[in-house]
Amino acid sequence: MTCYALIPAAGSGSRLAAAQPKQYLALAGKPMLWHAVAALCRTPVEMVFVVLAPGDRAFAGYDWSAFAGKIEPLYCGGESRRDSVYNGLVAAMAAVQADDWMLVHDAARPCLPPADLSRLYEECRNDGIGGILALPVADTVKRVNKDETGAQRVAGTEDRNQLWLAQTPQMFRAGLLAQALRQAKGAVTDEASAVEQLGLKPRLVLGSRENLKVTWPEDLAVAQAILSRR
Repeated sequence: MTCYALIPAAGSGSRLAAAQPKQYLALAGKPMLWHAVAALCRTPVEMVFVVLAPGDRAFAGYDWSAFAGKIEPLYCGGESRRDSVYNGLVAAMAAVQADDWMLVHDAARPCLPPADLSRLYEECRNDGIGGILALPVADTVKRVNKDETGAQRVAGTEDRNQLWLAQTPQMFRAGLLAQALRQAKGAVTDEASAVEQLGLKPRLVLGSRENLKVTWPEDLAVAQAILSRR
């Protein structure tokens, strides 16, 4: 069984309000993207494809020699995550077979624990569909509406026992994932949601809180602490 990985890294990370795309922000002396690649290269992946914006000039300025022979930049990123992942899959198909596994991982998840990745791989490698790392929701979840003044008001409380938080990597056969993304309609914020539109039910594999997604400025300090401790 052959396994590849793909990291969409064509975004700007606008919510972080940084002076540069967040995938290049420094963490533990390396760009955030470096740590995401490193986590995937600790597994038996043949190649990590990094999907970059066509005009990206930053990637070539960093030292990627630690991953020699296992990393390939693809300058075909699109306007959305869905576009970047799909374009990357199409570009990678020269080396990847439709039945090969593809791990899609966020560039903004630099702290992926090896144990989480191993668990995903072992639980999904023989699954007929594939699956994702995820965490059961621990906090009480409120549904909200805006009132006439624009203030957010509680409209109801959701049953958190039925809710999980999706993480990455998400692991699917390359051909299935390409088909799902090509046919998907509406908002597709992760790969699993596209696969679900085919009527399939991806497997949930327990992740961990260390695998946080760096979204807000305060997340940088948490990620730095995790990486520094390892």
